[in-house]
Amino acid sequence: MPRLIRLLAGLAGSLLVSVATAGEPCRIAFDMGSSGIRAGESGRPEVMRADIDYLTPLSAGRGLAETLPPTVAALRDLPNQGGFDKDCLRLGGGFSAWRIAAKEDQKKLAIDLEAIRSASGVAVLVIPQRQEGAYGYQGAHQLLGSRLTTSHILDIGGGSLQVAGERHSFGALFGQKLWHHELCKALRNSTELSCTLQPMSVQDLEAARRLLRERLEGITRELPQGATLTAISRPVTRGVAPAVAHLFNRPVALAEISPTMLRATLELNAGLSLDDMAERLGVERKHAAYLISDLLLVEGLIEATGGHDLHVAEIDLTNLPGLLADDRGYHWAKHYDCYLQRLRGLGVAAYFSDPATCPAKPTNH
Repeated sequence: MPRLIRLLAGLAGSLLVSVATAGEPCRIAFDMGSSGIRAGESGRPEVMRADIDYLTPLSAGRGLAETLPPTVAALRDLPNQGGFDKDCLRLGGGFSAWRIAAKEDQKKLAIDLEAIRSASGVAVLVIPQRQEGAYGYQGAHQLLGSRLTTSHILDIGGGSLQVAGERHSFGALFGQKLWHHELCKALRNSTELSCTLQPMSVQDLEAARRLLRERLEGITRELPQGATLTAISRPVTRGVAPAVAHLFNRPVALAEISPTMLRATLELNAGLSLDDMAERLGVERKHAAYLISDLLLVEGLIEATGGHDLHVAEIDLTNLPGLLADDRGYHWAKHYDCYLQRLRGLGVAAYFSDPATCPAKPTNH
């Protein structure tokens, strides 16, 4: 039977080449986060990457206009660089930066997305926070297997964070860089995306904690039973965990961090200058720049979810597996004009409406 399928594929040409032998469609997906784009094809392990800073122009009030040319170039070039099948169905998933753009002006974003589709051939959907959480847990469970012993994963990105579980998830538009930016505005009266917070006084720490509690008020509604957390992303695995390990004289980064250890690391180092702290804890300066705000963020999340020890396991998690398996998303790509119309009216929630209720496309006779 497989031999017959291969023969038919050869005779039918590119139409059947784009369909896997098991009946699965050939798909290409683009994971479009706050700092760049990652591209993958169904059935292949390669991940192609392009760095694009979406947060800086958004935070400065310039929108996404200056990022559109590199975005179109990446959507065109990454599949070619990876040797992906040119006939695969293509879908882009826009995450934190794109949700911010939708919140600011969903009608303008719809115009930008139409321009991207016209120039690149890729339909980009703005993926809601809840759906991103589902992608994250699915991907982490696949990569960690039996090593995932907690109810949820904690994924801190540049623009958003996810506390993602099998059934319940919480997400918010303040990842590492945006949370740091919030503290810059609140404590240092700075509008820059990044500022130097240190040294921080006891009063600064308490003000930061109050601000974070306000931002995390919704977590108890979304996770009514609390959550145990495995942190999987670099702000914890390359910053927080090594810093805590160094302070407590452990030879390697910790696999588990208690709330007491976290609080001690924060309070013993917040009053130092950035350079002094980096030297004391043996943390690279690029990670040290956000370390205090990361420690505050993780401390607040642990407190809000019940005060359990934090598990740590770094993985290279992307949204690509979730996107590639997202039948709703690829259905929307076939009804993209309808999606953009709904985006103008519904905002990010347009994704959850039903593409089957879109008007039928006119046929030419």
